[in-house]
Amino acid sequence: MKKIALIISSVVLTCSFAVAQGYQVGDKASDFKLKNVDGKMVSLADYKDAKGYVVVFTCNHCPYAMAYQDRIIALDKKYKALGYPVIAINPNDPELQPGDSFDEMVKRAKEKGYTFPYLFDASQETYRKYGATKTPHVYVLQKKGSDLIVQYIGAIDDNYNDASQVKTTYVSDAIDNLLANKTPQLTFTKAIGCSIKDKKKSS
Repeated sequence: MKKIALIISSVVLTCSFAVAQGYQVGDKASDFKLKNVDGKMVSLADYKDAKGYVVVFTCNHCPYAMAYQDRIIALDKKYKALGYPVIAINPNDPELQPGDSFDEMVKRAKEKGYTFPYLFDASQETYRKYGATKTPHVYVLQKKGSDLIVQYIGAIDDNYNDASQVKTTYVSDAIDNLLANKTPQLTFTKAIGCSIKDKKKSS
């Protein structure tokens, strides 16, 4: 019986580890260098004066991502000047979702007047390292010396379908707390959106 219990415990731990892949709140995040829609390579280190970042994994085609486009623009317009610029990343494989190709990204950024970089995670290594599972999926990072500390992970707010009915603005609340030198009251929520289209996972 003891052997069986040990085997079960081992399986549970293994499964828990698999679910917990990617960053957790409090982890140190790593920088990246990805191609922007203007053709230039962009990394977080390019923003020398930033206090932190709002890293948003999003895309073109997903209805959830489309519903949040204007709210992501609003976040950037509000918080970029306060030291927390939005950095949007498309993690989808265009072979699985042609609407998320680089050319379509360029078109969308122009159509919507994106005020932030819209980067293409061509290798899909960045989204896997962060542990994003949906579009959109947000990671609020805070600069502490040379470290990037994950302070919030999850959804943008509590109502993707109707911005006028939002009651809790998760990302804004987290950044406001950080700007006030406080720990965010809510550090994790479930990301609501479309699954990320990964060739490795679909094969």
